[in-house]
Amino acid sequence: MDRRNFIKAAGVATASLGIGIGGALTAPAVARADGPWASLFRGWVPEIFAPLPDPPEHTTAIVIGSGFGGAISALRLAEAGVATTVLERGSRWPNDPWREIFTGDDLPDGRGFWHRTSFTGVNKVPMHFEDFGGVLDCTEYPGIDVWRAAAVGGGSVVFTGAMVEPQKRHFDDLFRGTVDYDELHNTYYPRVRQMLRLSPVPADIYGSESFTHSRAWDEQVRKAGYQPQAVDSIFNWDVVRAEIDGRSRPSATAARSNLGNSNGAKFDLNQNYLKYAEGTGKARVYPGQRVESIAQDGSGKFTVDVSKISPTGEVLSRRTLTADQLYLGAGSIGTSELLVAARATGRLGNLNEHIGQGWGTNGDVGLARGASVVSGTAQAAPCASRIFDDTGLPVTLENWFIPGVPLDLGALSSLGIVIDPTRGQFGYDAASGRVGLNWPANGNDQALAAARAVDHKIAQLGGSMFEYGALGYDAQAGFTAHPLGGAVLGLATDGNGRVHGHRGLYVVDGAAMPGSAGAANPSLTISALAERNIEAIIRSGG
Repeated sequence: MDRRNFIKAAGVATASLGIGIGGALTAPAVARADGPWASLFRGWVPEIFAPLPDPPEHTTAIVIGSGFGGAISALRLAEAGVATTVLERGSRWPNDPWREIFTGDDLPDGRGFWHRTSFTGVNKVPMHFEDFGGVLDCTEYPGIDVWRAAAVGGGSVVFTGAMVEPQKRHFDDLFRGTVDYDELHNTYYPRVRQMLRLSPVPADIYGSESFTHSRAWDEQVRKAGYQPQAVDSIFNWDVVRAEIDGRSRPSATAARSNLGNSNGAKFDLNQNYLKYAEGTGKARVYPGQRVESIAQDGSGKFTVDVSKISPTGEVLSRRTLTADQLYLGAGSIGTSELLVAARATGRLGNLNEHIGQGWGTNGDVGLARGASVVSGTAQAAPCASRIFDDTGLPVTLENWFIPGVPLDLGALSSLGIVIDPTRGQFGYDAASGRVGLNWPANGNDQALAAARAVDHKIAQLGGSMFEYGALGYDAQAGFTAHPLGGAVLGLATDGNGRVHGHRGLYVVDGAAMPGSAGAANPSLTISALAERNIEAIIRSGG
C-alpha cells in the first residue's frame, strides 16, 4: 500500500476508534410505540416487547440492578432461601445464532443506546439514530462521558470480556486494609473464574485470521521490550469457533462487543448467575423497572419507587415496593445517584459524608497506533493479552480492537488503564431534583499522558507504520467505560458493603470500589468483592 492510500486508510481507521465508522448518519427519530422503528424492532426482537410482569409489592430482599454485583448477590441470597426481587431498568435481550438481536457497532440503531438520539464516542465522530431503550447508556457530565449498561445482565452484556486480577501491591494501596487481598486471591477470584468459566483465548482461535491484529499487537509490544500476558476472558470459545466455522452469524469475530453479541458469544450473566438464581425458585428478575428513589420508613422497612417503562420509553405504571433488605447494584452512577438524592431529601437521613465521594474513571484511555502489517480482515473483539508499565504512573494496556470496522485498515487499538489519583464527587441540585457529577477540569490529563507515553514507545520501537498523533487520534480520555466509586468500602460502608446509618442497606457493585481497580479491568474484582461481601452478610444474618 503506498503512503497516500495508507494515510487515507489510517484516517478511516482512526475515525473508528471506539464505536462506529459513520459520520452524521440519519436524522434522529423517536421510536414511538406505533412508529416505523418500533415496528422494525418488534419484528427483529419481539421478546423485549412482551408484557412486563409486575414485581411483588413486598419482598424480603430487593436487588436494584442485574450487573455483576447485583446478579451475584441475588444468586447467593436465593441459595440461602431469601425471597429476592431483582429490578432492572433495561430489557432482557435474547440470543440467537443467526438473528441480529443487537445492533452493530459500525452503524448502530436505537437498540444500541439507552434513550438518546446521538452519540460521539472516542472516535470524535457523531452518530444519530432513533430514541429507544438500547443496551448502552452514555451519561454526559462536564469533562467526562460515562458508558454504562442498561440491560438485564448489566455490564456483562456490553463489555469486551476481559477479567483481570490486579497486583497485590496496587490493590493494597487502594483498599488500605479494608479488604484482605489474599482472601480474594485464594477464595473469591477463583470462585468467580469457575462460575464464569474464564479462560484466555485458546491457541487455535488466537491463530485464526480474525485474531491477526492480536498477534500483531503482541509482536509490537515484544519488540518494545514488554512481555504480553494472556487475559482471562468471559467469551464462550465454542461460539467463537462456530463463527469461524460458519455455524453462527459472525459477531465476536466481526468486531462486535460494545453493543452486545447477538449469538451469545459472551458468557454473560444471563447464562450463569441470573439463570441459576431464578432456577432456585427464590429469585426473579423484572426488566423494564426504573427505580426513581429509595427510602427507609420508621419501621425499618425500605421503600422503592419504581416506574415500569416500555422499550420505547412510555411509562406504563408507577408503584412503590417494599423490602426488609435493599441491595444496591445499579452501578457506580446509579447507586451513587440513589444514595446522594436520598440523603439530600431526607429519605435516608443517616447517610454519612462519604456518600457520593471517591468517584474515578479507573484511568481509562482509548489508544491507537499503526500496525506493522495490514491484514485486511475484521478485528475480533476478545482481548487476548495485556502489558504493564510502571516507569511512571502504573499503566496497563489491553489488546483492544477497532469496533465495527469490517476490514483491518492498519490500526492497532489499546485500552489504557492507569492508576491516577483524580477523583470526582456527586452532588444534589435541589432546584432540578437531579444528581450531578463534579469532575475536575482536565481531570483526565495525568492518565492520558501516562498511557500515551507507553503507546508512543511501543509505536516507535515495535515497527508501527504510522503515528496517529499526527492526526490527533492517538489517545482519548474524555470517557470511561469503568466508572467506580461513590459509596466506597470502609468509608460510606463497612468492610462488607453495609451502608453506615441504615441497617439492611448494602452496596454490592462498582460504587464500592475506590475509584480504581489497580491498573486492571474492574469486572473480576467487583465480582469477587460481591461474592465475599454477600457471603459475610448472609453468614452474620445481615
